[in-house]
Amino acid sequence: MTHYDSQLKELISLSTTEPGVYLMKDAEGRIIYIGKAKNLKKRLSAYLKNTGRMDLKTGVFVKKVADFETVITRTEKEALILESNLIKQHKPRYNVILKDGKRYPSLRLDLSEKYPRFRIARKIGEDDALYFGPFASASAVRQTLNTINKTFKLRKCRTGEFRSRNRPCLHCQIAGCLAPCCMDVDPTRYRENVNEAIMFLKGRTSDLLRKVKMEMEKAAEFQEFEKAARLRDKMFALERTIEKQIAVTTDFKDRDVFAIARTDNVYLISVFFVRGGFLSGTRHFDFEDTLSTDTEILGTFIRQYYDRPNFLPNEILTSIVLEDRRLLEEWLGNLKQKRIQIRHPKRGEKRKLTDMAVQNAVNELSNFLRSRSKEKDLLHRLQKRLNLIRFPKRIECFDNSNISGAEPVASMVVFKEGQANKAAYRKYRIRTVDEPDDYAYMSEVLARRFGKGEESKPYPDLLIVDGGKGQLNVAAAVLSELNLKGDIDLIGIAKKDERKGERQDKVFTLGRVNAVNFGKQTDLLLFLQRVRDEAHRFAITFHRHRRSKVAMQSVLDTIPGVGIKRKALLLKHFKSIKKIREATIGDFLALPGFDRRLAESIHNALSDHRPQGR
Repeated sequence: MTHYDSQLKELISLSTTEPGVYLMKDAEGRIIYIGKAKNLKKRLSAYLKNTGRMDLKTGVFVKKVADFETVITRTEKEALILESNLIKQHKPRYNVILKDGKRYPSLRLDLSEKYPRFRIARKIGEDDALYFGPFASASAVRQTLNTINKTFKLRKCRTGEFRSRNRPCLHCQIAGCLAPCCMDVDPTRYRENVNEAIMFLKGRTSDLLRKVKMEMEKAAEFQEFEKAARLRDKMFALERTIEKQIAVTTDFKDRDVFAIARTDNVYLISVFFVRGGFLSGTRHFDFEDTLSTDTEILGTFIRQYYDRPNFLPNEILTSIVLEDRRLLEEWLGNLKQKRIQIRHPKRGEKRKLTDMAVQNAVNELSNFLRSRSKEKDLLHRLQKRLNLIRFPKRIECFDNSNISGAEPVASMVVFKEGQANKAAYRKYRIRTVDEPDDYAYMSEVLARRFGKGEESKPYPDLLIVDGGKGQLNVAAAVLSELNLKGDIDLIGIAKKDERKGERQDKVFTLGRVNAVNFGKQTDLLLFLQRVRDEAHRFAITFHRHRRSKVAMQSVLDTIPGVGIKRKALLLKHFKSIKKIREATIGDFLALPGFDRRLAESIHNALSDHRPQGR
């Protein structure tokens, strides 16, 4: 028995039998796992009992545990909530962490407007608007919005355009909009179209079809043939939409379906969005190095997945039984202020639906493992071809961007196991260099990235700088000064010089005069180019944002009547420089203390600084 085993047994013997949360730590005091228990002592004791029967992964984990602490709660429900909050805060290595940074697109409808319109929203606001979704992708939500616009003829223009427009736009001319912006449209008729669009988005398309058909027949009966023709076209459009949808249940209810598939150390969770009985989209999430059981993993994932109540359906189906089903139902019910049911169906069409989700999860896991195997093979070959000391699991690439030294910036992109890890990207504003000097830019940024000691970790296995030998030598000097030269592999990638007859980009390594020859392994060079191009794209995007912001703020400073307070009011009201540029005279007049003369001055001044093509 090790010293740590003896110490842990003593701590466990002193622990309580009350419900609560436990935080396991390694020898360096880092939290590596957080769990909850109805009986803390019983749960903790299980980790040290029958250690010989543990699977390899659990055995390795237990050997890493040097200490733990507990937090006692009054109830098991409080333990569940506290565990969720602590996992979000500490992000322990062996817990399930939902790292999907994407915000699901949705459709937003503000019914407080006289003539409301649908718009795509990535963020759910704390307001009284209606949100429809989630949609699995941006293309899916755009396609749905297109269908709504064509079928129900609602307005498309923004609030500012709507207020200032004095003649119908192209949408009206092609019969795609009722044009309430400049035509006398009955609000009751417009609201009826809105209600039909809501029925469509709620999956009540069959009811809507019956309604439209009855109206069409009634119009034909009263010899209102133009109206009947319009309703006929709407009916055909709805029928075409239904033909493209996949019906998975006959009760036409909203529900989400969760299925889990696994290998020894990789888990994959598939989520089906079922809206109105039709499958509207799927999402897949993969996890590695998790200690929890299948039921714990799925329960933890569901708690993290529903961080907001807007897209929470009344029923959730799972492919396995959840141990904390009752607690989870209560927690989600409190979140939505409605009763939520979590079911593991055993028969009928709901069982068929979960079986389909499991089949998709298994298939997606197989594809994931196959893809990861290819990526690992590529990285192994890259390590061998470049004579790297380390396997390049984590790659960081740096690039600079400026125009004649104006607003110089730099970017850092991260690729982990061959895939972009956008959550780890970083942007830098150059602080110490006044004159245009790419070498000085790179030196400053690398010193800031790696010069913070332990705070700079994790270090990359491979560092890529965009540039030739000059940039490579600068990076090597910075790493050497920070005593990191032996800890990080380093290469530079430079664009081909077509004037010299070069046919491909060049990759340089330290101590080698000529560029690396990849021979037939062109996929290695293409991969490095992809990493470099991503760093370049990220840097250019940031630089454009900085230039636009500085240019706009300087323009505001030159407008008579716009002082510090009014500039602050503009930024506070419109939220971004882009929206100030897009605002109309009417938008400025709506602000307190802004008369027409001032509004026109601002609008005219900004018109000279709008991007070409607008």
